[in-house]
Amino acid sequence: MNSSSDVLVIGGGAMGLATAIELTRQGAKVTVLSRNFQEAALHAAAGMLAPQAEGLEPGPMLDLCLRSRDLYPDWTSQLTELTGLETGYWPCGILAPTFADSPPRFTGDAEWCDRTTIRQYQPDLSPEIVGGWWFPQDAQVNNQQLAQVLLQAARQLGVTLEEGVNVTGFETKDHQVQQVHTTLGTRQAPTYLLATGSWSQELLPIPVTPRKGQLFAVQPPRQLLNKVLFGPGTYIVPRQKGRIVVGATSEDVGFAAYNTPGGIQSLLAKAIRLYPPLADYPLEVCWWGFRPATPDELPILGPSPYDNLILATGHYRNGILLTPITARLITDLIMTGQVDPCLTHFSWQRFAPSASSTERLALTH
Repeated sequence: MNSSSDVLVIGGGAMGLATAIELTRQGAKVTVLSRNFQEAALHAAAGMLAPQAEGLEPGPMLDLCLRSRDLYPDWTSQLTELTGLETGYWPCGILAPTFADSPPRFTGDAEWCDRTTIRQYQPDLSPEIVGGWWFPQDAQVNNQQLAQVLLQAARQLGVTLEEGVNVTGFETKDHQVQQVHTTLGTRQAPTYLLATGSWSQELLPIPVTPRKGQLFAVQPPRQLLNKVLFGPGTYIVPRQKGRIVVGATSEDVGFAAYNTPGGIQSLLAKAIRLYPPLADYPLEVCWWGFRPATPDELPILGPSPYDNLILATGHYRNGILLTPITARLITDLIMTGQVDPCLTHFSWQRFAPSASSTERLALTH
């Protein structure tokens, strides 16, 4: 039994690691239990920081995303200073070209570009493009690099990382989690954080389900894109060293693994329609992963039915974007007991609003 930690984090993806880092910086002793680091949705992303280009409606989710985007420059700078590793944060802006049949979007603080202007921003766009929106404050981060930076930062700060540990259930009493059962025995701590993403329902019956995303990357002969292109049903994300990442499908197929011809074909068709030169670049690699989705596509953050169990899951398409704000809000909650007012919009209780909801969300004993 392990009782030496102040906080036991279940899940070693972006939310688990980033929060463990923040907690440790504030003096907590933290252990992270991770079944398989490579399964984390952190790896199955393109790293867009796109609260405006995504077309989020005005409201609590957009506000949360904007707060998190604003944290990114200092947050990534601090991680680099700590580890000596680059995160690939790039405030490159995002260009959202539109076709005549493109759906309307909530643009917020954006600049409209006509047919001529948008081609000045980015040559070689499809002749079907009739204009588009320019979002200069949106950005990107290289999620593959960020994954390694978070892992290294956690190690350097002294977070206890237990990889290959599968949590199989909770033992509870009097609205408290007493301990967790794992494939390597029991673990306990005064406070627990559930950050298991698409796998959250294995431990707690909250409506978080996997949405499979397929992506691919190409390598152009030189740096031909210097802005993210966000089009209907696809996005094209240039890295600073030239590689271009294209994503992503959103498939309700459970945990069905692997890339599929249909999924990649769909991405290819949409991406080439948006930016035709893509058709001639060498195809480097394809990959897939699982985003944690909720019925309303909003995350589940904050207190749970159990006094010492905190939730940070269900981030769906905005997990990378929301990582720094999630880490900050959850750390403040754990360390001070104060609930940031914004967390009320993302409570698990919106799915179980009755007063006796502890019974309705009973954990596995």
